[in-house]
Amino acid sequence: MSGLLASVATLDEMDLVRAGGADIVDLKNPAQGALGAWESSALEAAVRRWRTWPAPKPTLSATIGDHPMAPETVRAAAERVAATGVPLVKLGLFEGDVSGCLAALRPLAATTQLIAVFFADRAPDFALLPEVAAAGFRGAMLDTADKAAGGLRTHLDEPDLRRFVSRARSLGLLTGLAGSLKREDVAPLAAIGPDYLGFRGALCEGGRTGRLDPASMISIRQALAESRQAA
Repeated sequence: MSGLLASVATLDEMDLVRAGGADIVDLKNPAQGALGAWESSALEAAVRRWRTWPAPKPTLSATIGDHPMAPETVRAAAERVAATGVPLVKLGLFEGDVSGCLAALRPLAATTQLIAVFFADRAPDFALLPEVAAAGFRGAMLDTADKAAGGLRTHLDEPDLRRFVSRARSLGLLTGLAGSLKREDVAPLAAIGPDYLGFRGALCEGGRTGRLDPASMISIRQALAESRQAA
């Protein structure tokens, strides 16, 4: 059954999505790109707050920012986020030396749970999944880079999405689907069986850079519950 990843832009939004039943609270700055990053001081404050939450509590993840695939740059950005204590660190596989970046991140993957993000609107190469797994990554997600160019299902059809989830899972990777998802995407995507579905814009008033709306959070959570009952 698919869990709910909710991307948040502020500390207050962390509390809202926790109250709304998020399974992963994802720290992301939507004003800075597809995987915009929080500043280190804000990440440290978020980790402190997360640690005070009583169990059971959601997992915490954070993005490293939108970086071209230059090994030293990507490794430094991932190490910066990991140093704050965030348990799941997400990084996008953008254009550049992807293989070199994966190799450079292998030592960090031994101590930090890294998530590789493929982009459905950038001709994702699923043949890289074994390389991601071999580098010690914890998981792989599909997302979209250009949030104005349509949601995930605009760019990849159901067979492609199933192939991604199936291949990633066969390699022992945690799986996630995201990318301008709406409530009506929940049932068909949950039926594919990813570990998580990720949301930001559908949880906000006025799109992904707007204010998080608790009622929208409840609506998405309800849609996920309905998909579980149907399954």
